[in-house]
Amino acid sequence: MSGPEIVTFGCRLNAREAEVMRLHAAGRDDLVVVNTCAVTAEAERQARQAIRRARRARPDAHIVVTGCAAQIDPARYAAMPEVDRVVGNREKLRSDAFAEPAPKRVEVGDIMASREAAGGPVVGAAGRARAGVEVQTGCDHRCTFCVIPYGRGNSRSVPLGALVRQTRALAARGVREVVLSGVDIASYGADLPAPIGLSAMVRRLLAAVPELQRLRLSSLDPAGADAPLLRLFAGEPRLMPHVHLSVQAGSDMVLKRMKRRHSRGDVVALCAALRAARPDVVIGADLIAGFPTETEAMHAESHALVDECEIAFPHVFPYSERPGTPAARMPPVAKAVRKTRAAALRAIGATVRGRMLARSVGASAAVLMETESEGRTEHFVRARLSAPRTPGRVVRARLTGHDGERWYAVAA
Repeated sequence: MSGPEIVTFGCRLNAREAEVMRLHAAGRDDLVVVNTCAVTAEAERQARQAIRRARRARPDAHIVVTGCAAQIDPARYAAMPEVDRVVGNREKLRSDAFAEPAPKRVEVGDIMASREAAGGPVVGAAGRARAGVEVQTGCDHRCTFCVIPYGRGNSRSVPLGALVRQTRALAARGVREVVLSGVDIASYGADLPAPIGLSAMVRRLLAAVPELQRLRLSSLDPAGADAPLLRLFAGEPRLMPHVHLSVQAGSDMVLKRMKRRHSRGDVVALCAALRAARPDVVIGADLIAGFPTETEAMHAESHALVDECEIAFPHVFPYSERPGTPAARMPPVAKAVRKTRAAALRAIGATVRGRMLARSVGASAAVLMETESEGRTEHFVRARLSAPRTPGRVVRARLTGHDGERWYAVAA
């Protein structure tokens, strides 16, 4: 082996932090790091399964558990006989996080005491098509179903100057596309000494790094999509026409019980405004099926929202109780019903996606190649080319067909 084995669950932010840990742990061939997620009980179950599997496969390995689940409940993971060490979300990004000998078996600090975003070093190999840049972490909101603030702390932003330096360095390494990631990127900049919003940060970043070909946003809270951001989508071709919204439900009553900051009407209006700004925009969304107290009528509103807003890539979770959250104390929906409703949301999403893919057959797209045969269009939709092309390059191609998930294309 050459370096540590890192097993990552969850969001893009966790994936980027895995690369930072890989850099800091270079040379530790004996190391297995399990980077956990706490969004659902299933994510935690899979992490525990990965820990046990790692110990069976590598009896002599040094197994470290980190990530949001470990931050929230370090004792649970420290009690597993397979685990050698538990490290918190803040501690895992230190340059000496994996130095030997380890100072403590459990090193998990008070994440709520954190006042700065880690940011971290530049990660992204030469020739790599895409790389993430962490712009903020943490969240100041307290949705009733969510434990992530307790794993990530309150919202902290990376200063613009650091973002510019990281993005320039990635572009110099040949990275064509940068994805701005965070827990709640819509809240970017409110905590900085000179407050700045997400739209102003994106505009200044693009102006400061003209050599960057493509910039993409990760998951966006609908409440944070303001008029200046819509104007950027309309006027800045390097900002990709793809938005993934943190919608969660299509029923106003459910949204209220979730303690979300938007209504169903806000989502409908935002999707219409995005399409007015950028007619070819592709929209994805996070949706929770079977939230406590959700009736069939409320579920039907979510189902209809996917169709009405043309949400081509719904990321659907059956509701998962998170200990200590207000939603976990609400009257539950039966688990079998949650699964049925989740399947229905995925099915209508597949129908919408098929319509979207079919509409663009015959059109031209710019495909950022990830392998010799496949890449991603501006819309973050996969495209398979009929002939090989060099990975890491942007290829102009004509879309010739689709299979319900991706386009087939011929290089122009």
